[in-house]
Amino acid sequence: MTGPRPDPASIDALRGDLHEARFTVDAVRQLWGEGADAALGRGHRTAARRALDALPASPLATLCRAFLLGMGVTPDELDAALPRLRAAGAFRLGLVDEEGSPLVDLRPYEFVDAQGAGRWWIASDLGELAVGGALREDHVLGIGGASTTLASIMMPTPVDTTLDLGTGCGIQALHAARFSRRVIATDVSERALAFARFNAALNAVDGIEVRRGDRFAPLEGERVDRIVSNPPFVITPRRAGVPTYEYRDGGLVGDALIESVVRGAADVLTPGGTAQLLGNWEYRAGEDGLQRAAGWAQRAGLDAWIVEREVQSAEQYAETWIRDGGTRPGDPAFDDLLDAWLDDFTRRGVQRIGFGYLLLRRPAGRPRPVRTERLHGPVGGALGAHLAASLLTMDTLAALDDDALLALRLRRAPDVTEERHYWPGDSDPTVIRLRQGSGFARERDAGTALAALVGACDGELTAAAIVAALADLLDADAAALRAELLPQVRELVADGMLLLPDDPGYA
Repeated sequence: MTGPRPDPASIDALRGDLHEARFTVDAVRQLWGEGADAALGRGHRTAARRALDALPASPLATLCRAFLLGMGVTPDELDAALPRLRAAGAFRLGLVDEEGSPLVDLRPYEFVDAQGAGRWWIASDLGELAVGGALREDHVLGIGGASTTLASIMMPTPVDTTLDLGTGCGIQALHAARFSRRVIATDVSERALAFARFNAALNAVDGIEVRRGDRFAPLEGERVDRIVSNPPFVITPRRAGVPTYEYRDGGLVGDALIESVVRGAADVLTPGGTAQLLGNWEYRAGEDGLQRAAGWAQRAGLDAWIVEREVQSAEQYAETWIRDGGTRPGDPAFDDLLDAWLDDFTRRGVQRIGFGYLLLRRPAGRPRPVRTERLHGPVGGALGAHLAASLLTMDTLAALDDDALLALRLRRAPDVTEERHYWPGDSDPTVIRLRQGSGFARERDAGTALAALVGACDGELTAAAIVAALADLLDADAAALRAELLPQVRELVADGMLLLPDDPGYA
């Protein structure tokens, strides 16, 4: 199978049938219940199948059985579930075979972004539950944790042209189309591009152009304003017998694929253009992985903000991606693959692997120092908007010297709270911690002076006046207190905990 075939008339019929069947996230969850839905999330379909077996026949139940559980249904059942398209039309689109067995995973998908709530249906290859074993190497991945992560951090600022590099089933291209006049979606896999075309047509999303090719080659000299990519960054041993899944393996050694994407982004972005990527970086003996990733951006001459969200040991990383391909512990092939991964890591001195987000920008002038953060805990909401606002704030901060910053009337962000810990019976806190409710949900330990300054930032007094008042109150040297607090104030402004007067949330 080369992927679904987006015949326009049949697509229109399918869209109408899915609407009529109420094929939505909430309706599916209500149909088989919260318990079965949770079990599916853990990789088990028995509870959902049993729930459907106990229910009367309905179009929604047939669609769930076929396209969510990957179980065969009869042509007559498909005719009833898809009265406009019918089984023959589903076969023409490449959704089922002639007997009614599903060839694709087709599921409802819901989200909320800066433009509001949205609903789509997303087609991809059948997953591990349906195929019952290892995936094919040209497998086209559907909606997963990485894809929803990238969608959640995508900045909503409007641009002319966005490149979705390694589009897969096209989910990021669909999201990018909500803030882009034009989207170029590329992939090395013709099957992936077939799914991307199909999903754009099914959801009536215009302005997406698909092109086949590796990394930036399909642009043929064009420049873009934004790059979004969940690229095939998974570190894979270059050894015979190790599957090379197109959706996750870029064909290079170690983390070289991400390095090449960072380097290439510098050549295709317009001045001021940005790239948002997911990626891995290796912690090799004597080398910090996060700083390794920072070095890629520095050598490419890019502004960069790199956030590490997780670090795994070499063993954990290998086990994760072997299971991802459908090979489970207990299968003799699992141990063979694990040996291959660990041999590769040992040979190259790789001890751990970091995962996170890279926000890159082609500067108009000299690049700024790369900002790196390790934020391994839970995050807040609206990350895309937070990243966009933070970029603007960091631009403003870079233009402010210390005197200019102190002259501003800063305001504490409304989602910032303070937490204090005391030893029993003591009146002075042992720990003062500032917490951010949205964005990256950062926590910052603060001394008495910094906590008091943040508390006093209500937009009435300048930062200079607050520091002077604190020096009097604490009987501290004003110059020394200013030198102590200023770097911390800059950090809190960059983090979004303190707001500049031109911040949209200031009022």
